[in-house]
Amino acid sequence: MNNTLMTKSKTNDAMTADIDYILDFSRFNEHLVDITLSFTANTSSPRLWLPAWIPGSYLMREFARHITAVYYQLEDKNTDDESTVDDGVLQRAIKVNKNTWELPQAAAGQTLKVHYEVYCYDLSVRTAYVDQTRLYGNFTSLALAVEGQEEQPVQVSLLVPTAFVAAQDLSTKGSEVVLACGLAATHLQSEEQHGYQLQAESYHELIDHPFEIAAQQSFDFIIQDKAHQTLSHRFFISGKHNANMGRLQQDITQICQTYLNWLEDAPFADYTFMTYASGNDYGGLEHINSTSLITPRNDLPSHDEPQIPSSDYQRYLGLCSHEYFHAWWVKTVRPDVMMAVDLRKEAFTPLLWVFEGFTSYIDDFMLQASGVIDQASYLKLLAAQINRYHQTDGRAHQSVAESSFDAWIKLYRSDENTGNAGISYYNKGALVALCLDLTLLQKSDGRYRLFDVVKAFYEQAKQNDKRRIGISSADMGSVISQFMPPAEWAEFERCYVNGVDVLPIDQLLEANGIAIHSDKKDSTLPWGISVQETPAGLRVNKVLRDSVASAAGLSAKDVIVAIDGIKADKKQLQNAAKSDRAMSCHAFRRDELMMFEIHTSTASGVSANPSLNKISLALKESGFEDWLTVDFTR
Repeated sequence: MNNTLMTKSKTNDAMTADIDYILDFSRFNEHLVDITLSFTANTSSPRLWLPAWIPGSYLMREFARHITAVYYQLEDKNTDDESTVDDGVLQRAIKVNKNTWELPQAAAGQTLKVHYEVYCYDLSVRTAYVDQTRLYGNFTSLALAVEGQEEQPVQVSLLVPTAFVAAQDLSTKGSEVVLACGLAATHLQSEEQHGYQLQAESYHELIDHPFEIAAQQSFDFIIQDKAHQTLSHRFFISGKHNANMGRLQQDITQICQTYLNWLEDAPFADYTFMTYASGNDYGGLEHINSTSLITPRNDLPSHDEPQIPSSDYQRYLGLCSHEYFHAWWVKTVRPDVMMAVDLRKEAFTPLLWVFEGFTSYIDDFMLQASGVIDQASYLKLLAAQINRYHQTDGRAHQSVAESSFDAWIKLYRSDENTGNAGISYYNKGALVALCLDLTLLQKSDGRYRLFDVVKAFYEQAKQNDKRRIGISSADMGSVISQFMPPAEWAEFERCYVNGVDVLPIDQLLEANGIAIHSDKKDSTLPWGISVQETPAGLRVNKVLRDSVASAAGLSAKDVIVAIDGIKADKKQLQNAAKSDRAMSCHAFRRDELMMFEIHTSTASGVSANPSLNKISLALKESGFEDWLTVDFTR
């Protein structure tokens, strides 16, 4: 390769890589990446492994299922060992468990080349996606680790065929085929291909940096920390969209600067936002100096976006805010079990509510603190969180600490019973954070906030040699007790963290200048079921416990075809729920027709048309200032 050399906002330091990966995207039309791994073995019969999950997403994803087979060859034969095979002979690696391969013919000190292909066709931010429009990947899905050599320096070459680059649609103004990645990159180009070279200090650093090569629009912006040091930020967006890039730059800059005003400095020297615009997909994943996001294109700002962002655009800004804050509050301060985590097995912790819950409260709060949205818009976002909590019956059965611990088997594996049996540590965690924030204000006569707790932990992390710390439940109590009486925190934790007591949301909001309006009359769930209209009938998605539907025996996945002898639809269901007499209901369960009798109430007195307990929030004339108006410059 030759010709142009391009670098990102930071330059590659001179580093001798012990582990070398080459990712060849020539088969992009088949969603395949051909990977060559070169290294010198530290032990005989070295082993290679691939993570089973990616930090920030707590489910065993089993990325190894996308590897077809692993082969290896010896670059130099160990002449003292006659049992080793000749140089260059391709050997098949032996799989010893679901995500580990052994190279039995290799001896310590030998240089090896390992070859394997990975199938990449998952649009989520957690894995890898390759086709003729984009080359995207997390190295947790792509790069086999050499067991025992994970701390050695790493080099990666991304080889992109010229045919891929030439096929990209660059008709959108400002669009160009570029690499987006939080690592510094060197770009080398030849007639046949483009090459991007990355370096990382270790395997663990490498897997914290996703990348994307595609036709992308981008902009740069700078924010300042308390010492007036500038921090470079880059924003990339790919996919089909018509976003107002100027408005995005203005709003994202305001949000990021507000975080620096609060926390005073950052755990990174530069930061990269990566967004893919799709039809309906939504999600984000945090990394040490970047975030990977996927969003419905309609959530991006339009060219006539109103001054107060639309609800769709607010959702996207909240996602950006959420993942950006994680650079401090997950990547720098993290649960203790995530400090030296083994990505081959689960890491159980009762503290995900602290990290995702605090973040889910602070992300939207910072939108209004930055001035990007107004206080009325923020109260709508908060009301949506509260309504979700009140409409989840599982809040009475599972604590937020238990929800955190069970993330591996419950949150990411939701089913029709999830809402009846459990609660999300994102949702309830955000409201516990709200209650803790308002309780701290109350107990300290307005001197302290949840923001002070977060900042105290971040200050601890900066004193650590690695500039990061892992915390436990005991650490939480120790720090929070600096800002409120220890006995008060112990009671709060007993009731609302480890227990399932009803959160004192109403009392705390009313005491802080917020009026709560009930909408029970107009918001009901007929028969206690959520349904979807389909050509076959009303498909039941969820059945509440202690509802007239559950009492009658209706179940999720049943398809209601008739109510009281008339073809079923949503309007008829609503009318039937208001009836003063029992109703017959015919439904298919699988391919079997069943008949149910639906009564006007349950034995415990629950109505056939139960309220959803929906509320809205509004500012009172005064009293809200201490909570909503935050001076981060003090």
